[in-house]
Amino acid sequence: MNYFSSNFKLGILGGGQLGKMLLNETRKLDIHTCVLDASDEAPCKIACNEFFKGDLLDYETVYNFGKKVNVLTFEIENVNIDALEALEKEDIKVYPSSKTLRNIQNKAVQKLFYIDHKIPTAPFSRFAYASEIEDAIDNGGLQLPFVWKSAQFGYDGNGVKVVRTKDDLKGLPSTECIAETLIPFKNELAVIVSRNVSGEVKTYPVVEMEFHPEANQVEYVICPARIDAKVAQKAQDIALKVSQAFDHVGLLAVEMFQTENDDILVNEVAPRPHNSGHHTIESSYTSQFEQHLRAILNLPLGATESKVAGIMVNLVGAEGHSGNVAYKNIETIMKMNGVTPHIYGKKQTRPFRKMGHVTIVNENLNTARQIAEEVKNTIKVISQ
Repeated sequence: MNYFSSNFKLGILGGGQLGKMLLNETRKLDIHTCVLDASDEAPCKIACNEFFKGDLLDYETVYNFGKKVNVLTFEIENVNIDALEALEKEDIKVYPSSKTLRNIQNKAVQKLFYIDHKIPTAPFSRFAYASEIEDAIDNGGLQLPFVWKSAQFGYDGNGVKVVRTKDDLKGLPSTECIAETLIPFKNELAVIVSRNVSGEVKTYPVVEMEFHPEANQVEYVICPARIDAKVAQKAQDIALKVSQAFDHVGLLAVEMFQTENDDILVNEVAPRPHNSGHHTIESSYTSQFEQHLRAILNLPLGATESKVAGIMVNLVGAEGHSGNVAYKNIETIMKMNGVTPHIYGKKQTRPFRKMGHVTIVNENLNTARQIAEEVKNTIKVISQ
Protein backbone atom coordinates (compact mmCIF):
# COMPACT_ATOMS: atom_id res chain seq x y z
CA MET A 1 0.00 0.00 0.00
CA ASN A 2 1.20 3.51 -0.78
CA TYR A 3 1.02 5.55 2.43
CA PHE A 4 2.76 8.69 1.17
CA SER A 5 1.04 11.52 -0.71
CA SER A 6 -1.90 9.19 -1.33
CA ASN A 7 -5.51 8.52 -0.37
CA PHE A 8 -4.41 6.38 2.59
CA LYS A 9 -5.78 7.60 5.95
CA LEU A 10 -4.28 6.97 9.38
CA GLY A 11 -6.65 7.33 12.33
CA ILE A 12 -5.46 8.33 15.80
CA LEU A 13 -7.67 7.92 18.85
CA GLY A 14 -6.74 10.70 21.26
CA GLY A 15 -5.54 14.19 20.46
CA GLY A 16 -3.06 14.89 23.26
CA GLN A 17 0.65 15.63 23.23
CA LEU A 18 1.64 12.09 22.23
CA GLY A 19 -0.54 12.35 19.15
CA LYS A 20 0.84 15.82 18.39
CA MET A 21 4.42 14.50 18.42
CA LEU A 22 3.36 11.53 16.27
CA LEU A 23 1.89 14.01 13.77
CA ASN A 24 5.32 15.61 13.38
CA GLU A 25 6.36 12.34 11.75
CA THR A 26 3.25 11.92 9.58
CA ARG A 27 3.72 15.45 8.26
CA LYS A 28 7.33 14.68 7.31
CA LEU A 29 6.09 11.74 5.24
CA ASP A 30 2.89 13.38 3.96
CA ILE A 31 0.58 10.77 5.49
CA HIS A 32 -3.06 11.86 5.74
CA THR A 33 -4.25 11.80 9.36
CA CYS A 34 -7.60 11.82 11.13
CA VAL A 35 -7.81 12.46 14.88
CA LEU A 36 -10.67 11.84 17.33
CA ASP A 37 -10.68 13.62 20.69
CA ALA A 38 -13.26 14.88 23.16
CA SER A 39 -11.84 18.41 23.35
CA ASP A 40 -11.97 21.21 20.81
CA GLU A 41 -8.66 22.39 22.27
CA ALA A 42 -6.79 19.11 21.77
CA PRO A 43 -3.09 19.70 20.93
CA CYS A 44 -3.46 17.53 17.80
CA LYS A 45 -6.11 19.73 16.23
CA ILE A 46 -3.67 22.13 14.57
CA ALA A 47 -1.49 19.41 13.03
CA CYS A 48 -3.82 16.73 11.63
CA ASN A 49 -5.61 16.74 8.27
CA GLU A 50 -9.05 16.01 9.74
CA PHE A 51 -10.22 16.51 13.33
CA PHE A 52 -13.33 14.91 14.83
CA LYS A 53 -14.74 15.73 18.25
CA GLY A 54 -16.16 12.80 20.21
CA ASP A 55 -16.07 10.51 23.24
CA LEU A 56 -13.31 7.89 23.00
CA LEU A 57 -15.27 5.56 25.27
CA ASP A 58 -18.48 5.69 23.21
CA TYR A 59 -18.93 2.63 20.97
CA GLU A 60 -20.70 4.34 18.06
CA THR A 61 -18.34 7.32 18.04
CA VAL A 62 -15.20 5.17 17.90
CA TYR A 63 -16.72 2.69 15.42
CA ASN A 64 -17.90 5.40 13.01
CA PHE A 65 -14.54 7.17 13.22
CA GLY A 66 -12.69 3.93 12.54
CA LYS A 67 -14.73 3.32 9.37
CA LYS A 68 -13.24 6.51 7.89
CA VAL A 69 -9.62 5.28 8.01
CA ASN A 70 -7.40 2.45 6.75
CA VAL A 71 -5.25 1.93 9.85
CA LEU A 72 -6.23 2.92 13.38
CA THR A 73 -3.90 3.53 16.32
CA PHE A 74 -4.21 5.31 19.67
CA GLU A 75 -2.22 7.56 21.96
CA ILE A 76 -4.27 6.75 25.06
CA GLU A 77 -5.52 3.39 26.36
CA ASN A 78 -8.90 4.62 27.59
CA VAL A 79 -10.85 3.89 24.42
CA ASN A 80 -13.82 1.65 23.58
CA ILE A 81 -12.30 -1.78 22.94
CA ASP A 82 -15.56 -3.35 21.72
CA ALA A 83 -15.59 -0.84 18.86
CA LEU A 84 -11.99 -1.69 17.98
CA GLU A 85 -12.88 -5.39 17.92
CA ALA A 86 -15.81 -4.75 15.60
CA LEU A 87 -13.61 -2.71 13.25
CA GLU A 88 -11.02 -5.49 13.10
CA LYS A 89 -13.74 -7.92 12.00
CA GLU A 90 -14.44 -5.55 9.11
CA ASP A 91 -10.77 -5.55 8.06
CA ILE A 92 -9.82 -2.18 9.53
CA LYS A 93 -6.26 -2.60 10.80
CA VAL A 94 -5.99 -1.69 14.49
CA TYR A 95 -2.53 -1.48 16.04
CA PRO A 96 -1.93 -2.42 18.77
CA SER A 97 -4.84 -4.85 18.52
CA SER A 98 -7.98 -4.94 20.64
CA LYS A 99 -6.70 -8.21 22.14
CA THR A 100 -3.47 -6.56 23.28
CA LEU A 101 -5.37 -3.59 24.69
CA ARG A 102 -7.82 -5.83 26.60
CA ASN A 103 -4.89 -7.34 28.49
CA ILE A 104 -3.43 -3.92 29.31
CA GLN A 105 -6.30 -1.46 29.82
CA ASN A 106 -7.31 -2.93 33.20
CA LYS A 107 -4.36 -3.06 35.63
CA ALA A 108 -5.78 -6.09 37.46
CA VAL A 109 -6.06 -8.02 34.19
CA GLN A 110 -2.58 -6.82 33.24
CA LYS A 111 -1.09 -8.13 36.50
CA LEU A 112 -2.82 -11.50 36.08
CA PHE A 113 -1.38 -11.64 32.57
CA TYR A 114 2.12 -11.38 34.04
CA ILE A 115 1.41 -14.21 36.45
CA ASP A 116 0.04 -16.43 33.66
CA HIS A 117 3.13 -15.79 31.51
CA LYS A 118 5.67 -16.15 34.34
CA ILE A 119 6.77 -12.54 34.05
CA PRO A 120 8.29 -11.26 37.32
CA THR A 121 6.10 -8.64 39.01
CA ALA A 122 5.31 -7.43 42.53
CA PRO A 123 2.80 -9.52 44.55
CA PHE A 124 -0.71 -8.04 44.55
CA SER A 125 -4.31 -8.52 45.62
CA ARG A 126 -7.34 -7.65 43.53
CA PHE A 127 -10.46 -5.97 44.94
CA ALA A 128 -13.81 -5.22 43.36
CA TYR A 129 -14.20 -2.17 45.62
CA ALA A 130 -11.74 -0.11 47.66
CA SER A 131 -14.03 -0.59 50.66
CA GLU A 132 -12.97 -4.27 50.78
CA ILE A 133 -9.35 -3.33 51.51
CA GLU A 134 -9.91 -2.40 55.16
CA ASP A 135 -11.52 -5.78 55.82
CA ALA A 136 -8.55 -7.51 54.20
CA ILE A 137 -6.17 -5.58 56.48
CA ASP A 138 -8.24 -6.42 59.60
CA ASN A 139 -8.39 -10.10 58.66
CA GLY A 140 -4.66 -10.33 58.01
CA GLY A 141 -5.07 -10.92 54.29
CA LEU A 142 -3.28 -7.71 53.39
CA GLN A 143 -0.20 -6.19 54.98
CA LEU A 144 0.68 -2.51 55.25
CA PRO A 145 2.32 -0.70 53.52
CA PHE A 146 1.18 -1.26 49.94
CA VAL A 147 0.52 0.64 46.74
CA TRP A 148 -3.14 1.18 45.85
CA LYS A 149 -3.90 1.42 42.13
CA SER A 150 -7.20 2.01 40.42
CA ALA A 151 -7.76 -0.81 37.93
CA GLN A 152 -8.80 1.61 35.20
CA PHE A 153 -8.49 5.22 34.08
CA GLY A 154 -5.33 6.07 36.01
CA TYR A 155 -2.71 8.28 34.33
CA ASP A 156 0.23 10.56 35.19
CA GLY A 157 0.22 9.61 38.86
CA ASN A 158 -3.57 9.76 39.19
CA GLY A 159 -5.15 6.56 40.44
CA VAL A 160 -2.03 5.58 42.43
CA LYS A 161 -1.42 6.04 46.16
CA VAL A 162 1.02 4.60 48.69
CA VAL A 163 -1.01 3.36 51.70
CA ARG A 164 1.05 3.23 54.88
CA THR A 165 -1.75 3.43 57.45
CA LYS A 166 -5.48 2.79 57.44
CA ASP A 167 -6.02 6.54 57.49
CA ASP A 168 -4.51 6.67 53.99
CA LEU A 169 -7.55 4.73 52.74
CA LYS A 170 -9.78 7.74 53.33
CA GLY A 171 -10.98 9.37 50.15
CA LEU A 172 -10.08 6.49 47.83
CA PRO A 173 -12.76 5.95 45.18
CA SER A 174 -14.78 2.79 45.75
CA THR A 175 -13.88 1.18 42.45
CA GLU A 176 -12.08 -1.92 41.19
CA CYS A 177 -8.46 -1.74 42.27
CA ILE A 178 -5.32 -3.65 43.19
CA ALA A 179 -3.15 -3.49 46.30
CA GLU A 180 0.46 -4.14 45.35
CA THR A 181 3.30 -4.96 47.72
CA LEU A 182 5.52 -1.91 48.23
CA ILE A 183 8.85 -2.97 46.75
CA PRO A 184 12.14 -1.54 48.07
CA PHE A 185 14.01 -0.66 44.89
CA LYS A 186 17.20 0.99 43.70
CA ASN A 187 15.86 2.35 40.44
CA GLU A 188 12.78 2.65 38.29
CA LEU A 189 13.69 1.67 34.74
CA ALA A 190 11.95 1.47 31.38
CA VAL A 191 12.58 -0.19 28.04
CA ILE A 192 10.65 0.63 24.87
CA VAL A 193 10.16 -2.31 22.52
CA SER A 194 9.09 -1.79 18.91
CA ARG A 195 7.52 -4.54 16.80
CA ASN A 196 6.20 -4.20 13.25
CA VAL A 197 3.44 -6.20 11.58
CA SER A 198 5.94 -8.67 10.10
CA GLY A 199 7.43 -9.37 13.54
CA GLU A 200 10.67 -7.38 13.32
CA VAL A 201 11.59 -6.34 16.87
CA LYS A 202 13.97 -3.71 18.25
CA THR A 203 14.53 -2.24 21.71
CA TYR A 204 15.70 1.15 22.83
CA PRO A 205 18.41 1.49 25.51
CA VAL A 206 17.30 1.12 29.13
CA VAL A 207 16.36 4.45 30.72
CA GLU A 208 16.29 5.46 34.36
CA MET A 209 13.38 7.47 35.75
CA GLU A 210 13.38 9.88 38.67
CA PHE A 211 9.94 10.65 40.11
CA HIS A 212 8.44 13.65 41.91
CA PRO A 213 7.77 12.44 45.49
CA GLU A 214 4.36 14.13 45.78
CA ALA A 215 2.85 14.04 42.30
CA ASN A 216 4.14 10.52 41.48
CA GLN A 217 5.10 11.84 38.05
CA VAL A 218 8.37 11.37 36.21
CA GLU A 219 10.60 14.43 36.67
CA TYR A 220 13.66 13.16 34.78
CA VAL A 221 14.26 10.42 32.24
CA ILE A 222 17.96 9.55 31.93
CA CYS A 223 19.41 7.70 28.95
CA PRO A 224 21.40 5.56 29.25
CA ALA A 225 20.39 4.35 32.71
CA ARG A 226 23.23 4.56 35.22
CA ILE A 227 23.22 0.83 35.98
CA ASP A 228 25.48 -2.18 35.59
CA ALA A 229 25.59 -3.70 32.09
CA LYS A 230 24.35 -7.06 33.42
CA VAL A 231 21.31 -5.40 34.98
CA ALA A 232 20.63 -3.51 31.75
CA GLN A 233 20.76 -6.76 29.78
CA LYS A 234 18.37 -8.40 32.24
CA ALA A 235 15.94 -5.50 31.83
CA GLN A 236 16.18 -5.74 28.02
CA ASP A 237 15.56 -9.51 28.12
CA ILE A 238 12.50 -9.18 30.35
CA ALA A 239 11.10 -6.37 28.18
CA LEU A 240 11.44 -8.61 25.13
CA LYS A 241 9.67 -11.43 26.98
CA VAL A 242 6.81 -9.07 27.86
CA SER A 243 6.61 -7.89 24.26
CA GLN A 244 6.48 -11.45 22.96
CA ALA A 245 3.73 -12.36 25.43
CA PHE A 246 1.52 -9.45 24.38
CA ASP A 247 2.31 -10.01 20.68
CA HIS A 248 1.76 -6.30 20.14
CA VAL A 249 2.34 -4.21 17.01
CA GLY A 250 3.71 -0.72 17.54
CA LEU A 251 5.51 0.41 20.66
CA LEU A 252 5.37 -1.15 24.11
CA ALA A 253 6.90 0.81 26.99
CA VAL A 254 7.79 -1.60 29.81
CA GLU A 255 8.25 0.07 33.20
CA MET A 256 10.27 -1.92 35.74
CA PHE A 257 11.75 -1.87 39.23
CA GLN A 258 15.39 -2.76 39.90
CA THR A 259 15.28 -4.26 43.41
CA GLU A 260 17.98 -4.04 46.07
CA ASN A 261 19.11 -7.51 44.92
CA ASP A 262 19.22 -6.42 41.26
CA ASP A 263 16.16 -8.44 40.34
CA ILE A 264 13.90 -6.89 37.69
CA LEU A 265 10.14 -6.70 38.35
CA VAL A 266 7.68 -5.44 35.75
CA ASN A 267 5.54 -2.60 37.08
CA GLU A 268 3.24 -1.88 34.14
CA VAL A 269 3.24 -1.31 30.39
CA ALA A 270 1.90 1.22 27.92
CA PRO A 271 1.11 0.10 24.32
CA ARG A 272 2.01 3.40 22.66
CA PRO A 273 4.66 6.13 22.62
CA HIS A 274 5.55 6.94 26.20
CA ASN A 275 6.99 9.67 28.41
CA SER A 276 10.10 7.55 28.93
CA GLY A 277 10.88 7.85 25.20
CA HIS A 278 10.49 11.59 24.60
CA HIS A 279 14.26 12.11 24.69
CA THR A 280 14.58 9.97 21.54
CA ILE A 281 13.42 12.90 19.39
CA GLU A 282 16.78 14.56 19.92
CA SER A 283 19.04 11.80 21.25
CA SER A 284 18.28 8.75 19.04
CA TYR A 285 18.73 7.90 15.39
CA THR A 286 15.01 7.09 15.22
CA SER A 287 12.53 8.80 17.53
CA GLN A 288 9.94 6.66 19.28
CA PHE A 289 7.22 8.43 17.29
CA GLU A 290 8.76 7.67 13.92
CA GLN A 291 9.33 4.09 15.12
CA HIS A 292 5.69 3.67 16.12
CA LEU A 293 4.66 4.85 12.68
CA ARG A 294 7.12 2.48 10.97
CA ALA A 295 5.84 -0.42 13.08
CA ILE A 296 2.09 0.02 12.52
CA LEU A 297 2.59 0.59 8.76
CA ASN A 298 4.88 -2.46 8.54
CA LEU A 299 7.85 -0.43 7.37
CA PRO A 300 11.44 -1.40 8.28
CA LEU A 301 12.22 -0.40 11.86
CA GLY A 302 14.78 2.33 12.35
CA ALA A 303 18.00 2.25 14.37
CA THR A 304 17.37 2.59 18.10
CA GLU A 305 20.88 3.47 19.25
CA SER A 306 21.48 6.82 20.92
CA LYS A 307 23.60 9.44 19.16
CA VAL A 308 24.33 11.22 22.46
CA ALA A 309 23.32 10.99 26.10
CA GLY A 310 19.83 12.37 26.68
CA ILE A 311 17.89 13.68 29.66
CA MET A 312 14.20 14.56 29.56
CA VAL A 313 12.72 17.02 32.05
CA ASN A 314 8.94 17.17 32.36
CA LEU A 315 7.37 20.63 32.41
CA VAL A 316 4.38 20.54 34.74
CA GLY A 317 2.16 23.25 36.12
CA ALA A 318 3.55 24.91 39.24
CA GLU A 319 1.70 24.54 42.51
CA GLY A 320 -0.57 27.48 43.26
CA HIS A 321 -1.07 28.34 39.61
CA SER A 322 -4.21 27.71 37.55
CA GLY A 323 -5.39 29.52 34.44
CA ASN A 324 -3.86 30.84 31.22
CA VAL A 325 -0.33 29.46 30.97
CA ALA A 326 2.97 31.36 30.86
CA TYR A 327 6.46 29.85 30.58
CA LYS A 328 8.70 31.87 32.89
CA ASN A 329 12.43 32.00 31.97
CA ILE A 330 12.05 29.89 28.83
CA GLU A 331 14.40 32.27 26.98
CA THR A 332 17.07 31.57 29.61
CA ILE A 333 17.05 27.81 29.08
CA MET A 334 17.05 28.26 25.31
CA LYS A 335 20.46 29.91 25.62
CA MET A 336 21.91 26.67 27.04
CA ASN A 337 23.71 24.30 24.67
CA GLY A 338 21.86 21.09 23.82
CA VAL A 339 18.55 22.22 25.33
CA THR A 340 15.32 21.82 23.34
CA PRO A 341 11.90 22.72 24.81
CA HIS A 342 8.69 21.07 23.60
CA ILE A 343 5.46 22.92 24.38
CA TYR A 344 2.36 20.74 24.08
CA GLY A 345 -0.17 23.45 23.23
CA LYS A 346 -2.36 23.30 26.34
CA LYS A 347 -3.60 26.81 27.02
CA GLN A 348 -4.65 26.22 30.64
CA THR A 349 -2.25 25.22 33.39
CA ARG A 350 -2.96 23.70 36.81
CA PRO A 351 -0.73 22.14 39.46
CA PHE A 352 1.23 19.14 38.11
CA ARG A 353 -0.51 19.14 34.72
CA LYS A 354 1.92 18.03 31.98
CA MET A 355 2.43 21.09 29.80
CA GLY A 356 5.61 20.18 27.94
CA HIS A 357 9.07 18.73 28.29
CA VAL A 358 12.67 19.75 27.73
CA THR A 359 15.35 17.50 26.26
CA ILE A 360 19.01 17.98 27.15
CA VAL A 361 21.63 16.21 25.01
CA ASN A 362 25.36 16.07 25.59
CA GLU A 363 28.30 13.77 24.85
CA ASN A 364 28.72 13.39 28.62
CA LEU A 365 25.81 12.01 30.68
CA ASN A 366 26.94 13.71 33.89
CA THR A 367 27.10 17.06 32.15
CA ALA A 368 23.64 16.51 30.67
CA ARG A 369 22.27 15.70 34.14
CA GLN A 370 23.78 18.89 35.59
CA ILE A 371 22.22 20.98 32.82
CA ALA A 372 18.90 19.21 33.37
CA GLU A 373 18.97 20.23 37.02
CA GLU A 374 19.62 23.83 36.00
CA VAL A 375 16.76 23.69 33.51
CA LYS A 376 14.41 22.26 36.14
CA ASN A 377 15.30 25.03 38.59
CA THR A 378 15.03 27.81 35.98
CA ILE A 379 11.89 27.37 33.90
CA LYS A 380 8.53 27.66 35.65
CA VAL A 381 5.07 26.87 34.26
CA ILE A 382 2.83 29.49 35.84
CA SER A 383 -0.47 31.25 35.20
CA GLN A 384 -0.61 34.75 33.74
